Amino acid sequence: MPAQFWESCVGGPIGGAGGALASSTTLTDVSVAPQITLPANFLGYVGATIRLTAFGIFSNTSTPTLLLGFYYGGVAGTALAATGATTTTTGATNWPFRAELTATIRSTGSSGTIMCQGFVDLATALTSVSRIPIPATALATVTIDTTSAKAITLGAQWGTSSSSNTLTCQQMIVESMT
Repeated sequence: MPAQFWESCVGGPIGGAGGALASSTTLTDVSVAPQITLPANFLGYVGATIRLTAFGIFSNTSTPTLLLGFYYGGVAGTALAATGATTTTTGATNWPFRAELTATIRSTGSSGTIMCQGFVDLATALTSVSRIPIPATALATVTIDTTSAKAITLGAQWGTSSSSNTLTCQQMIVESMT
């Protein structure tokens, strides 16, 4: 018997860009405001699937590394998938980035599991990008608590602190796919 599936955006309209990350080498939440929080048990069944999309701009000086990833429960929570420290092309000025992740629940509960795979497109010029698969590790499930409300966030970290190394998330979309 065929099943019905639907797709819907989670959360309301996004009010504005996230705060600019600059002069920092600490993993920082760069999500747009207001943050999108999944209610308790939103991912409470096997097969529940979400798609996360974020995009924005970055600038730099020299060739600093940049880490980008999606997190469950904030950057202090659980990394769903992230790049490794990726060397950026020097001289970026408001170049685009885009991150996309599809995540499906494999088991539920306080020690539930989720399988995630996606990519980050990081500009190497205004008209070209480098596609980086995420996670930067072997594909495996990630343990998460599906029974409590958790924020879905985008985290970023520069490898070199400089006021010229900036990143701003302009939009973040969380879609329920099932």
